[in-house]
Amino acid sequence: MFQQGLSGLNAAGKSLDVIGNNIANASTVGFKSSQAQFADLYANSLNGVAGTNPGIGVSIARIAQQFTQGNIETTNNPLDVSINGGGFFRTVAPSGEVQYSRNGQFLLDKNGIITNAQGNAITGYLANQSGVILAGAPVPIKIDTADLTPVETTEANFKINLSSTSPVPTKVPFDATDPLTYTKQTVMDVFDSLGNAHTMSVFYVNKGSGVWDVYAGSDGVQIDSKKIAQAVLTDPASQAARTAYNTAAAAGNAAGMLAAQQAYSAAAGAAMTAAATAAGATPAQLAKLAAVYTPPTDVGAVPGNTPDIIDQKLAAAITVPAVKVGTLAFDTNGQLSAARMALLTPPQTLPFTINLPIFPDNGADLTMTISTNFVGTTQYGSPTSEKESVQNGYSSGSLQRFSTDASGTIIGQYSNGKSRPLAQFVLANFASPDGLIPLGNNVWAESSASGAPQVGAPGEGGLGQLRSSSVESSNVDLTKELVDMITAQRVYQANAQTIKTQDSVLQTLVNLR
Repeated sequence: MFQQGLSGLNAAGKSLDVIGNNIANASTVGFKSSQAQFADLYANSLNGVAGTNPGIGVSIARIAQQFTQGNIETTNNPLDVSINGGGFFRTVAPSGEVQYSRNGQFLLDKNGIITNAQGNAITGYLANQSGVILAGAPVPIKIDTADLTPVETTEANFKINLSSTSPVPTKVPFDATDPLTYTKQTVMDVFDSLGNAHTMSVFYVNKGSGVWDVYAGSDGVQIDSKKIAQAVLTDPASQAARTAYNTAAAAGNAAGMLAAQQAYSAAAGAAMTAAATAAGATPAQLAKLAAVYTPPTDVGAVPGNTPDIIDQKLAAAITVPAVKVGTLAFDTNGQLSAARMALLTPPQTLPFTINLPIFPDNGADLTMTISTNFVGTTQYGSPTSEKESVQNGYSSGSLQRFSTDASGTIIGQYSNGKSRPLAQFVLANFASPDGLIPLGNNVWAESSASGAPQVGAPGEGGLGQLRSSSVESSNVDLTKELVDMITAQRVYQANAQTIKTQDSVLQTLVNLR
């Protein structure tokens, strides 16, 4: 007799439990609200006719979670990531169990692995040292904090407009230290094999009729002069004197150091003079160099002048005739003309190969071979101006920060201004998300009802996109929940009234005489 009312009380109570849980998690990131769904109950009829069966109450059919999109709110944490669309973050619990979540509040543990508040590792694809994402089986995402390996410059391009009205320099020959011998100079930072920065200079000398000679410099010195200084690096006498100086310095022998300085100055000066002579240096140029390492101005005779200081003094005094690295020729439209360049003597082709010597020896390759192009360079009547200069090298860099793009790729930004992919989040979706098993802590587990997970990169195959420095808030609608609470309360009261009425009827029957 009381079955309908009791089942109604239970159903209304369960509905209030669900509503209360939704309200309690209104501020829980990634929470998905639930809804109590009911089914009526009927007793089976023996004769198969149920038209007069009033039913025996109500039951809870299921508590269905509502996987609708929650609002996305921005945060100040770059590790916070929200999903805009379908899918779940794939996580691995410390026990090894795979779980799924919409809560994107992440942090780095002591090992550099991205985890959630419960210690579950977030999985995805890692990148190799070149920044290529290696798709395969998802693994815990570990941020590689290693320094970015330096890359030596091997290619460069200068984009410049060389004014067709520029006068031909009247002072010859070309001298990198004399602006009157060239028309324009452009500079670019390039990087050696160890990531050390050097200044590559390109000088343009107008020869008239759309023809320009091109010279190069390294760290402010014309490359032919710079190369002469390298002769000391392979000279046996110079290296022996340097060793003697180091031995005397280690022993604190001042007299031995001074003697070794003078020996080094004489040997290094002789080696550079021989190389300069072979390069066609004039008597005046040779005399300028000789004045540095011979009395009475011998740098080796000055106490405290180490071999490195002597090298600097000698290198600064070297001047040899410059050899151009190539010649540019333009057509009547102001464009580089391969046909005109081929007719020059000797024939010219792009790119030019520029060998930049490095001195003093810093441990890197002593010569940087740079394939230098001039794509986009023009000769118009407008003033000479540099448009764009690019090269493919960079120095080493330490990881400064990282962020996540819409495809889930984690981009690391380094102190040298470069960036590269570090890893990529993966998302998982299910044929029936309603079949997932809620485990608490904003995570779900796969079940036979949900189907197997479909794992992929964000933005692919119906999976949502990611947004860095943001979270997906709870999808609980407080207004609706409060109205539903009032309704459930009324239902509870009505069912209680049904029991009260049935009790009154039963009391009446008991009192019959």
